[in-house]
Amino acid sequence: MTARVTAVSSDPTYSFGKPNRARVTLLAGLGVEDDVHAGQTIKHQFRMTYEPQSPNLRQVHLMHEELFDELAAKGYAVAPGELGENVTTRGIDLLGLPTGALLHLGEEAIVEVTGLRNPCSKINTFRPGLLGEMFAIDAATGDFTFKSGIMGVVRQGGRVRPGDAVGVDLPAGPHRPLERV
Repeated sequence: MTARVTAVSSDPTYSFGKPNRARVTLLAGLGVEDDVHAGQTIKHQFRMTYEPQSPNLRQVHLMHEELFDELAAKGYAVAPGELGENVTTRGIDLLGLPTGALLHLGEEAIVEVTGLRNPCSKINTFRPGLLGEMFAIDAATGDFTFKSGIMGVVRQGGRVRPGDAVGVDLPAGPHRPLERV
């Protein structure tokens, strides 16, 4: 199965979800054109209050559509864009990628993976109890992983549409696992 983009979403204003679009344009060094989180410095509402000049490592939010299948099996109806992601994918283990992996989206765009998205407490307002499903706990080690997608920065701009292929270039090893950004 070839990894694909299944949906693209953006919103120029702060809101929980983002409406789906026919296409989005990624801008090198900035993020998704006309999206509230685009910019060279951090645009996360809470973090802007205490670290406004920090580099924006969260220009693009990507989420695996397989998570929606998992959630549906547990009784939660979630559609692409509803958790605030910009790019929804299928057929690629986003959470298993190392820091620095390059994602080729469509014909031109390249996004460098910077880390895991930490789930927002507003998820429970969207669907009560859903926040608890955004974590996976390793029974052997007690470690937990965020399941609410990954973040990245745009290294090369381009248009991205549903149906576009997703390719991966891994960085030279040893690989660093994703951490929250």
